[in-house]
Amino acid sequence: MKNTLTIIFSVVLIGSIFSQEDPDMRRMYEVYTYIDRMYVDEVPNKEISEAAIVSMLEELDPHSTYIPAEEVQQANERINGSFVGVGIRFNILRDTLLVVNPIPGGPSEKIGIQAGDKIIKIDDEVVAGVGLRNSGVRERLLGEKGTKVKVEIDRGEKELLEFTVTRDKIPVHSVVSAYMVDKTTGYLKLTNFSRTTEEEVRDAIKELKKEGMKDLIFDLQGNGGGLLYGAKHVADEFLSGDKLIVYSEGRRQPKSVLKAERKGNFEKGRLVMLIDESSASASEILSGAIQDWDRGMIVGRRSFGKGLVQRPIELSDGAQLRLTIARYYTPSGRFIQKPYDDLDDYRRDYIERYENGEMMHRDSIDLPDSLVHKTLVKERNVYGGGGIMPDIFVPLDTLEYSEFYKKLSRSGVINRFSLDYANDNRDDILNDYKNVQAFKEDFETDEDFMNEFFGYAVKADTNLTFVEEDYNISKDLLQIRLKASIAQNIWDYSAFYQIFNVKNEIFMKAYQSLKDGRYDKMELVER
Repeated sequence: MKNTLTIIFSVVLIGSIFSQEDPDMRRMYEVYTYIDRMYVDEVPNKEISEAAIVSMLEELDPHSTYIPAEEVQQANERINGSFVGVGIRFNILRDTLLVVNPIPGGPSEKIGIQAGDKIIKIDDEVVAGVGLRNSGVRERLLGEKGTKVKVEIDRGEKELLEFTVTRDKIPVHSVVSAYMVDKTTGYLKLTNFSRTTEEEVRDAIKELKKEGMKDLIFDLQGNGGGLLYGAKHVADEFLSGDKLIVYSEGRRQPKSVLKAERKGNFEKGRLVMLIDESSASASEILSGAIQDWDRGMIVGRRSFGKGLVQRPIELSDGAQLRLTIARYYTPSGRFIQKPYDDLDDYRRDYIERYENGEMMHRDSIDLPDSLVHKTLVKERNVYGGGGIMPDIFVPLDTLEYSEFYKKLSRSGVINRFSLDYANDNRDDILNDYKNVQAFKEDFETDEDFMNEFFGYAVKADTNLTFVEEDYNISKDLLQIRLKASIAQNIWDYSAFYQIFNVKNEIFMKAYQSLKDGRYDKMELVER
């Protein structure tokens, strides 16, 4: 029976014969033939075949990728918007698997597993105190829909509690936060574009409108993209008629045009989109369309700059190829892919932006006239080549980031303390504060609270040294982050943003632009 590489290169060779016996393909097959016949040891076919595939793709562009069969399911979870498992948010705290929250409506919540439960055994295997890692949790708790897994839980009672959980489909939400900032301003945080994003965004907008929303802050910071059609459907919520959203074309791909097709839920009303250097791909399709049609204001820093479209291709062994097949363009004709001739420079782009001063000063960005395009209604200048340039630039604010705060962040002690504190005080917090807003307004990070935190921090990391001058610089930031992280562990991710956004300089600039008239001075349309 032929081995993996022989099959791969035989196919390559046969293909090359029918393409006028391509000498490059023939040479590649010849090299493998000599390796297979003459190499001193047994040839590790799987390893070198995957290395060959990865190397081929690296010669093309930075976004054509190969995903081994064993990693495909996990890689597709965010795109599919779901996975099959027991339905818990977990953390490993002091070598113990802790249930942070059961996912609402999931199988664990339905049978009574609670936040704060400590999972000691999974299918009779002890998992506490054995150095369990996140990957080990996934291996044990994920599986086929309808299969069962037994867990034994410590809830502070005399004996362990036993639960049998039937695995089921668990949603992976792309809308992680939606709340009213004030009586008329809504906020929505989108982390990726999946098959469920259209429905999630639509439902969130409808709910915010019920609560009185007239203006919307739509947060794409850190959103690395996802499905192109996800971006198309979200844009359709904001753009009226049959406006062009994006078009794409490639060497073997005919021009494809995506337009608005239906009446969206927020075609009128002031709209601000937040982007930063990590907003990429589908995020840039969406923000580019909104900017090109003068539908809303873009606030933040220059986006990542990914203008290439990948198609997933299933391979015979279950692995997946995500191959770049086309370039996409915004409605004004902008191609926003940054150069990738040098892959090392491409990967260092974020660092170079910081070193060149771009994170602090818009004027440090070189924008030649050749990159200028005009918006389609007001004919404002916008730019292609290397990302979406915001209408209002917001410099990276590092004034409160003292070295002491950075050490606390890197050590992980802020997150560990917040999780412990939430677990130890969950009942009291839920009794004392009826909702996140009440917790935000009334929970005090006073001197006693901070002393408790620092006592915890010193025990957790003996290398931490309290520096009063640094603490005074970062005090407000640290206290708000602790409060936000505790709220996240008591309620959900949405609670974190509801509290911490006051320290998000891009969010605050967007909110101020709605209140001080800067938005209206841009004369954006369809309000």
